[in-house]
Amino acid sequence: MPFYTDQLNREIEILYPPKRIISLVPSQTELLYDLGLDKEVIGLTNFCIHPIEWFYSKTRVGGTKNINFKKIEQLNPDLIIGNKEENEKEQIEKLMTDYKVWMSDIYNLNDALNMIVQLGALVSRPTEASLIKLKITEEFMQLLNFKKELSVSTSVAYLIWRKPFMVAGSNTFINDMLSHCNFNNIFAKNLRYFEVSEQKIAEAMPELILLSSEPYPFKEKHIQEIQNLCPNSKIILVDGELFSWYGSRLLKAGSYFKKLIIKKTA
Repeated sequence: MPFYTDQLNREIEILYPPKRIISLVPSQTELLYDLGLDKEVIGLTNFCIHPIEWFYSKTRVGGTKNINFKKIEQLNPDLIIGNKEENEKEQIEKLMTDYKVWMSDIYNLNDALNMIVQLGALVSRPTEASLIKLKITEEFMQLLNFKKELSVSTSVAYLIWRKPFMVAGSNTFINDMLSHCNFNNIFAKNLRYFEVSEQKIAEAMPELILLSSEPYPFKEKHIQEIQNLCPNSKIILVDGELFSWYGSRLLKAGSYFKKLIIKKTA
């Protein structure tokens, strides 16, 4: 059996190509679909909503942080695909004692592109993975050329939760996506995701506040609440999947970010 190295630098010996795959990460589940897999994927999480036909036809093995070990045992996978941030360490370590587990660890676009290529090789779809990487790279090159014309960056706060408010800080994939939009994360001095008070948001005075559709589903009704805190900020609802999903959904991110940049200036 061949050996593969995951993004935690763990070397894994697997039966190639894997025929019974469980994905514990929504963005990577969608990637497997876009790589051309179908019957090889036998299990996914309650949050793997893309593609919708898989969500209804494949066995669900719990949440990303609340894995149903009994269901996984019943499925008897030959490969489980997870992520360092999205899955709980203790649960993953427990799975590693009985199954082959390949882990991603992603903080920026380059990490995501490497994951796509590595996963493509792992599931016997190297050509398809290379093509997806190429298309995403082209999308972000076009975005780079587009934002160069604007030159001026915008201070931004990216909210992911309400009651209490939580924001994305540095060392996150979201922060890297913001930088590709020429958005300067006003809370980047803090690492990862953290709680922030209403007063701190008001004092930060971001030019732009982005309300994400996930994990908290911000809606139009929440805009006025935030506007009361920051009357001079522009507030926009954004598609959280395009800021935080690091698989093949990135194919749609470049054009979405261009429209968002235009909307910011409108």
